[in-house]
Amino acid sequence: MKILHIDDSPEICEFYEDMFTADSHSIRSVNSGKEGLELVVKNDYDLILLDMYMPEYSGMLFLHDLKEKRPSELKKVVVVSVLKFNEIEVKELLRFGVHSVEPKLSNLQSLVDLQRNILIK
Repeated sequence: MKILHIDDSPEICEFYEDMFTADSHSIRSVNSGKEGLELVVKNDYDLILLDMYMPEYSGMLFLHDLKEKRPSELKKVVVVSVLKFNEIEVKELLRFGVHSVEPKLSNLQSLVDLQRNILIK
């Protein structure tokens, strides 16, 4: 699986890279939503993991720009966050076209659960 991970935390990016690479996936992590958008416009990914709360260019701005530039890729976006979204926020993101909203991965079991959720939906 070819994955793009967008998160402003270098430590979290490194953690995700380690987890997904250990499971034989190809992952590219970037710390900027704008850089992530450029990559999605130019390349094909099977999965896009997106942090919503980033300085300067939020996940919501990324989603709006992605919808304008390459709307077919919205269905590949999984929003990941340490913050708990309320039901209304989750429904709004799903209506917008994202694949799912998941808790930010913190261990290998979280990765297994995320993969299972993505394959089922």
